[in-house]
Amino acid sequence: MLSLTIYMKANLSHVEHLGNMKSNKNKTDLLQGTLDMLILKALSRSGPIHGYGISVQIRKWSEDVLRVEQGSLYPALYRLEEQGWIDSEWGISENKRRAKYYRLTLSGKKQLEEESANWERLSVAVNLIMQAG
Repeated sequence: MLSLTIYMKANLSHVEHLGNMKSNKNKTDLLQGTLDMLILKALSRSGPIHGYGISVQIRKWSEDVLRVEQGSLYPALYRLEEQGWIDSEWGISENKRRAKYYRLTLSGKKQLEEESANWERLSVAVNLIMQAG
């Protein structure tokens, strides 16, 4: 199950419409758990924030390399909420629109710590393989 797409930064200037990016040959898909981890991290750093804001933060913090599309983001948010890792409440956005705001729970903080440790181990292992002679 694939949820998050990484668009190579060097090619972003050639793409103007996100809906058209599915045909971009310079993309990489990551597993669902990675998206969950990034959402949890975004919530740990920003406090209560609406879904679009989470997407913007991930894009900003990744220096425009990671883009989370709505079709991946909102199912992940619902899943994280069902697991008890995030809570939500309705509020009014900066644009004076009704929006659902998400925040990390204590259980979500523990999950983020676990997933961060797993990510670190995976990253080290992949780097070792990539550097192998």
